[in-house]
Amino acid sequence: MSLLVKAEREGQTIARVTPTTAGWRYVGFAAYRLAADEVVYVHETDRESCIVVLSGAVDIEADGKRYASLGSRDSVFEDAAPWALYVPPRVKATVRATRDAELGVASAPAQGTLPVRLIEPAQMQRSTRGKGANTRYVCDILPQTEPAESLLVVEVRTPSGHSSSYPPHKHDADRLPQESALEETYYHRLNPRQGFAFQRVYTDARDLDETMAVEDHDVVMVPRGYHPVVVPYGYDSYYLNVMAGPKREWHFHNDPAHEWIIERDAK
Repeated sequence: MSLLVKAEREGQTIARVTPTTAGWRYVGFAAYRLAADEVVYVHETDRESCIVVLSGAVDIEADGKRYASLGSRDSVFEDAAPWALYVPPRVKATVRATRDAELGVASAPAQGTLPVRLIEPAQMQRSTRGKGANTRYVCDILPQTEPAESLLVVEVRTPSGHSSSYPPHKHDADRLPQESALEETYYHRLNPRQGFAFQRVYTDARDLDETMAVEDHDVVMVPRGYHPVVVPYGYDSYYLNVMAGPKREWHFHNDPAHEWIIERDAK
């Protein structure tokens, strides 16, 4: 089975990954395109969800409360954080677009110990990571420092001609605090939209080694292994990451063959 999930070019559902379709245990992800006044429902019985308003604006009703006009950017490539809503299991969320909108919906196993919670852009930590042509811009939407049972959600913008998730790292071994075991999805966007990027997923033993040409709206599944991204000149990259595993901690291990890059940049 390929790790690349090609986007649907028409219809409300752009792409969807479930534990069943991915052949793993934790991460679920779906992306939707909504015209004004269109509705999508988010309702999981045993999974928590994080609804991310990628672009446009929506109203959301959940657990008897209405969250109006969520969304402040026209594109994921704007220098701004998104709005998001955390939804516990057994709570139905009704999302209605107030103008054309794009949503990312992350999910992972949960017991239902936390309430519905609005996550405002001002609450999200934004940072710059890497140096030179390895520079990218990170926004932590639902990091491990904020309440959730399983989910970790982050978005990354990578400039034209740069590498990202690089030097290559992995998080597939449960050996805390050095490394945590986390499944992951990448939801890719390209600007201009006819562009493409490359993502490789590989292990030390090369029993998994797949390199993919990724187009706008495609999803890459990372069950294990290193997973760098390279963006050709002339196109900017955005991706939304969803991670989850047996423990809600993000600790990664760099590919030793490329550790010298980090050591050089630290000087």
